[in-house]
Amino acid sequence: MEITGFFTAIIIGLIIGALGRLVVPGRQRIPILLTMLIGIVAAVVGTFVAALLGVDDTAGIDWIELFIQIAFAALGVSLVAGAYGRRR
Repeated sequence: MEITGFFTAIIIGLIIGALGRLVVPGRQRIPILLTMLIGIVAAVVGTFVAALLGVDDTAGIDWIELFIQIAFAALGVSLVAGAYGRRR
């Protein structure tokens, strides 16, 4: 992954976190900043997984990579929401 790809993943990660939160059913009682952090991590991990699968650099919009990132964000939001909710 190039350095521009890493910074792009961080910026896209902010949006990915919100999309991941929308995908998870029910109400998540976690702060929005934590959701953004989950999105950033999901975007970076999703980019690495897409690179491993060979779908990270395609012509046009990388839809498969985007779906992988959203799936990781949804998984992260649901895991953190469950852990965060039990803590309170």
